[in-house]
Amino acid sequence: MLKVERLDVAFGRLHILRGISLEVGEREIVSLVGGNGAGKTTFIHSVSGLVHVRGGQISYRGTFIQNLPPHERVHLGLVQVPEGRRIFPEMTTQENLEMGAYLVPDKKVHEEALQTVFSFFPILKERQFQKAQTLSGGEQQMLAIGRSLMCKPRLLMLDEPSLGLAPIVVKAIFRIVKGINELGVSILLVEQNVRQALAISGRAYVIENGMIVMEGESKHLLKDENIMKTYLGM
Repeated sequence: MLKVERLDVAFGRLHILRGISLEVGEREIVSLVGGNGAGKTTFIHSVSGLVHVRGGQISYRGTFIQNLPPHERVHLGLVQVPEGRRIFPEMTTQENLEMGAYLVPDKKVHEEALQTVFSFFPILKERQFQKAQTLSGGEQQMLAIGRSLMCKPRLLMLDEPSLGLAPIVVKAIFRIVKGINELGVSILLVEQNVRQALAISGRAYVIENGMIVMEGESKHLLKDENIMKTYLGM
C-alpha cells in the first residue's frame, strides 16, 4: 500500500529526517512512535505532500508520488487526519464533514460516506447543526476523523489522535480506529502514546532524532526492555 525508502527532509541546515524507510501493507495498522521532536509529524507531512522531500522515494500502491501535490494524493485515497484536529471552528459539524467530501463528486457516494461517519460517531449526528467550536475536545477529534472518512480513504494517516484527550476518550478513539481498519482501510498511526499505539497495531517503527531505531511486531516491541524503560516508564 505505502512504501517509503530512504526519506530525507531538511529545513535549511536542520536535518529532520535521515534515511527513513517504512512500509504499510493492505488492511494493516502500522504505528510510528517516538517522543516530541523525533520527526513523526514531519514524516507524515512528507507522505501527504505538505513538506518538500530532499531525497528518497514514496510509493503508494505501486506509483511514485513524491512529486504529486497534496490534493492529488488525497484523490488517490491517501488521507491525513492532522495533529490538533484543524477543524473549521465557525462551520457546523455538517459543514465540516461536507468539506471532507470536496473531491467526491458522486452524491450517492457522499451520502453513503456520511452514514458511515454517523455509524462510527452517533454524537456527530446529534451535533450536526452545532458550530464545531462548541464541541468538546473528544468530539472535535471525532469530527476530524469523520471528515477524513468523507473522501473514502484507502490509507488513513492519523497524526497524534490521542493528544490532549482524557484516557476514556482515547480508548474510544482507538476502538473506532480499529473499526475503520476492519472496513478494509489501511492505517498509519503516528503517536506519542506508545502503549496504546502498540496495543492496536500489528507492526510498529520507533523513531528517534529523525531515524528509525527499531521496528518489528508490536506485541514484541511491547515487551522490549528499551521500549518499556524509555516510553512506558517501567
